Amino acid sequence: MSASADVSASADVTGAAGRSGPVDFAGRAVVVTGGTRGIGRVIAETFLAAAADVLVCGRNKPERLPAAGGRVVAFTAADVRDAEQAKSVVTAAVERFGRLDVLVSNAGGAPGAAAATVSPRFVERVVALNLLAPFYVAQAANAVMQQQDDGGAIINIGSVSAHQAAPLSAAYSAAKAGLLQLTRSLALEWAPKVRVNHITTGLILTDSAAEHYGPDRGASVAATIPMGRLAVPADVASACLFLASPLAAYVTGADLAVHGGGEIPARFLAARSAPGQ
Repeated sequence: MSASADVSASADVTGAAGRSGPVDFAGRAVVVTGGTRGIGRVIAETFLAAAADVLVCGRNKPERLPAAGGRVVAFTAADVRDAEQAKSVVTAAVERFGRLDVLVSNAGGAPGAAAATVSPRFVERVVALNLLAPFYVAQAANAVMQQQDDGGAIINIGSVSAHQAAPLSAAYSAAKAGLLQLTRSLALEWAPKVRVNHITTGLILTDSAAEHYGPDRGASVAATIPMGRLAVPADVASACLFLASPLAAYVTGADLAVHGGGEIPARFLAARSAPGQ
């Protein structure tokens, strides 16, 4: 149950890369972990469309790399759960672009698992991917950004699971709660040069997630969201663009909710569907 497990019955699954508005990232270097597919891919394409130089990483190189406006991202293979490989991602970006201005820690997720029977190895891998990996990459990015006159910005992609428990997600929820607190701690330690912010994502429609919501592609689930739809990756990408831009120059340690207002409490939904209503 990845908090990146997403939805919108009628929206484009991939989102609209290039919906960047007036924000110009020309001359800026961006790293997106887990940027080869799903939400990360759209984030990478959105920064490309805003004229940034972008490097993505993943354990395996995809057949087709993210692209926008005739430009293609750079790629480096890495498992960011390993501290040295996480550092190598930042090194690759600096060697290619000469600097690093934005880090988006997007790699994450986990399948559902019963807490009573889940294996220690599973728990360790979930925590490593969703909490330790962002820490490792952030450390390497900060070392570079602190030496730049205009510093940099780090954005951690989190989940509503950090705030609200759900069945079959004990390890994932704990790791995401840790990521939120990590963000706040790093923001305190690394200011004013480096801004560190967190995005709380809700349910998001991706190709891999849509099948889990039945033949209506999440329309029933969308009825529980105040905005009346589930997010698409472009909603998260636009929030990243804002937090990385000068528009958010005084924003650090923040938790930006991109979840359509959360979920309508069950008691109100029950009353709405009661006979006679």
